Amino acid sequence: MTHPEFLPIQWKSTHLELLDQRILPGKKEFLKITTIEETILAIREMAVRGAPAIAITGVFGLTLGAKSRVGVASAKEIDFLLTSVLESRPTAVNLSYAIREAKNRIQGITDWSLIANSWESYGNEMVQLDLAANKALGENGVSLFSKDQSEFHIITHCNTGALATAGHGTALGVIRSLRDSGKKVIVYADETRPFLQGSRLTAFEMMEEGIECYIITDGMSGWLMNHRKIDAVLVGCDRVAANGDTANKIGTYNLGIVAKEHGVPFYVCATKDSFDLNLKTGDEIPIEMRKEAEVTQFDFLKTEDGKYLFPEGKTSPIGARALNPSFDVTKAHLIKNFITEFGCFVPEEISVRLKTV
Repeated sequence: MTHPEFLPIQWKSTHLELLDQRILPGKKEFLKITTIEETILAIREMAVRGAPAIAITGVFGLTLGAKSRVGVASAKEIDFLLTSVLESRPTAVNLSYAIREAKNRIQGITDWSLIANSWESYGNEMVQLDLAANKALGENGVSLFSKDQSEFHIITHCNTGALATAGHGTALGVIRSLRDSGKKVIVYADETRPFLQGSRLTAFEMMEEGIECYIITDGMSGWLMNHRKIDAVLVGCDRVAANGDTANKIGTYNLGIVAKEHGVPFYVCATKDSFDLNLKTGDEIPIEMRKEAEVTQFDFLKTEDGKYLFPEGKTSPIGARALNPSFDVTKAHLIKNFITEFGCFVPEEISVRLKTV
């Protein structure tokens, strides 16, 4: 997906334009973001989502915050901006890396205009680096699939494509690269409750690419592996601990268990910024808890005239309670390989491989 209308993050020098993923696939509509406050809200409300895309958006949000200020910047003001963006989504490590680097790049600089220029340059650099990393990751992933096989059936979870990154994608990037290598790929997209990133976004991307895709509910993977030949599960990730435990969209852990039971290789696609060697295991990864209403009603799904797809958006009894952890942790022993821009390797090799990049 290289056409401008499908690039989720577009920096326009004076403002940021974000493809509003809350209303896809019904509408292709961009939000015009002019302040750091609007940026934070867009991240929290998932107008933009996907760990790489969030990190890039966060840096451009910092840029807008700096551009709105004049004169000399105090350390307190700078830290306020950095902390505000960092707290918008806590689980994905990409954002924390980006905030740390943004801070490092302005060491000794106190003029707001120079700070804005530095952060703007960094944001544009991130876009290009992420796109290059995704394409390299995709090519590396192809090497795990048999050259002698012409057709592959793959299950995905959440959305890991151009919409979640600067372009091409991670897990969907591997699928695109497989297709580009001449293979036929059939995708089974977990709908990914409660926000439906699979049924709304992954299916959308696959249809735009002309790749055969079937939406399945999150509980169908066991049936599918029993009744169809599944060659692999490909997922993205938001944070990987040093031992290989991996945080990803809720439901990934269940999928990993089912894949292990059926002998289906479970691959995690991750760029280097998804690895957090400061955390020994997945037990240390912070898990974001989101609004109960995302589970009990579909208030983010509306028709073009503004009406809810369900009466008042409700899918549960009024007053019903819900749990809504946004992520779960898949244990390292369930993961066959990590697919990265610097190669493919097993969880036990993480520390060694990360030292070389």
